[in-house]
Amino acid sequence: MELKPASGIRHPAVNPQPAPHTESIYYIAPKTNHMATIFLVIFYLTFPIFILFLCNRFPVINKVGGVVIAYVAGFIIGNTGLLPLTGDHDSTLELLTTITVPLAIPLMLFSLDIRKWRKMAGKSMLSMMLGLVAVSVTVLAGFFIFRKSGVKEMHDVAGMMVGLYTGSTPNLAAIQLALNADLANYMIIVTYDLVIGAVHLLFVMTIAQRLFNRFLPRYHFLEILPGAGNNREPDEPYMGLLRRELRVPLAAAFGIAVLIFGIGGGVSLLIPESSQLAVVILIITTLGIVASLIPAVNRIERSFELGMYLIMVFCLVIASRADLWNLELKVFVIAGYVLLVVFGSIIIQALLSRIFKVDTDTFLVTSTALICNPAIVPVVAGALRNREVVFSGLWVGIFGLAIGNYLGIFIAWLLEKL
Repeated sequence: MELKPASGIRHPAVNPQPAPHTESIYYIAPKTNHMATIFLVIFYLTFPIFILFLCNRFPVINKVGGVVIAYVAGFIIGNTGLLPLTGDHDSTLELLTTITVPLAIPLMLFSLDIRKWRKMAGKSMLSMMLGLVAVSVTVLAGFFIFRKSGVKEMHDVAGMMVGLYTGSTPNLAAIQLALNADLANYMIIVTYDLVIGAVHLLFVMTIAQRLFNRFLPRYHFLEILPGAGNNREPDEPYMGLLRRELRVPLAAAFGIAVLIFGIGGGVSLLIPESSQLAVVILIITTLGIVASLIPAVNRIERSFELGMYLIMVFCLVIASRADLWNLELKVFVIAGYVLLVVFGSIIIQALLSRIFKVDTDTFLVTSTALICNPAIVPVVAGALRNREVVFSGLWVGIFGLAIGNYLGIFIAWLLEKL
């Protein structure tokens, strides 16, 4: 699933006008009703706190996971009218999605022991290659299945699919421009990717780990090194997040995350907009890793949980923006193509993972990093209760952003000749 604009959030296609094909890390909101805006901001920032309270109060809800609850709640809000969301609020919601994930990524990296990467790199790279093969095979299969269905320029659709599901929305937009592909097809892909991707993400965050653990190796946590942050998800991860003695350290961690975000956003202004998302995430990830090597930063308790709180805000906002009532249901061919690529690639990668003995968590996080984007990796890692795979997933997602344009354009060119 793809979540895009300003920092990687995709809009549903609620109007027939083409979506902008560039992304910026900064977003200037037009004027709107200030009281309504303040209410929305307060709601989106406080409702995840209520969810965390429920998770700590009721073990059943905690097992489901705060991220899943936030996502489902957002879906309900966006499609039942429980909140008075209007077009005037889009800029406010997009601003929230713009800032939450870039702030969350460094906070979640601060407690990680990056020295363990050398023990994980080979397995993660193998899993990524299996994922690229799985996506490419399903895209090619879908092309031959749907090529005579009446959708024009199906080779361009295939190229955009490859870019989207090995990279992210910047690749999709860049390939559309490079191929001068049909804008209607572009918007249909965007719309159905949001809906089908939402189902995919819920599947990954709920039952996928238990399902694939039945025939894939389970993840074996690495030995915790002395003085390093604990990468295992605690049983009560958010208890004590607001303890008095942690307020100053967490405020310092948040300040460092803001500084990192500012550096990444500032550098992004010096490069073409089509490359900004990849560059910003790369810079934020790199600086988050560097900060984690500082013992004083690495030892700050609950920085990971603070980052997960921001991810829950992100999930609540993006899910509430998914309007299921305005879908172009008539365009079932591309919907079927998206469905085939998303879930077909998971099945193929799972089979390859069994052959090459890749564990469940690594398989799921690398698959999701390719199908979605790097910003979703912390969400999945939180749902899997495994912090150790965050770093691997982020780098797999960034690598996919780097090669998505090349692979998508090549496949579109190849299929056009057939």
